[in-house]
Amino acid sequence: MKVIIEDSCIGCGACESICDAVFHVEDKAAVKEDGISGNEACVKEAADACPVGAIIVD
Repeated sequence: MKVIIEDSCIGCGACESICDAVFHVEDKAAVKEDGISGNEACVKEAADACPVGAIIVD
């Protein structure tokens, strides 16, 4: 699974609150690549919850 954060991220923190094993937010979201394996379900949930659709999951 590949996770990309687009520049449209507003840094709201929704992704981190849903899946903190994979997402970290300061000014904008960042992906912790080593946390993706085993957390695919919460990654998809976070992507669906993103208010600006900035999380792309491949």
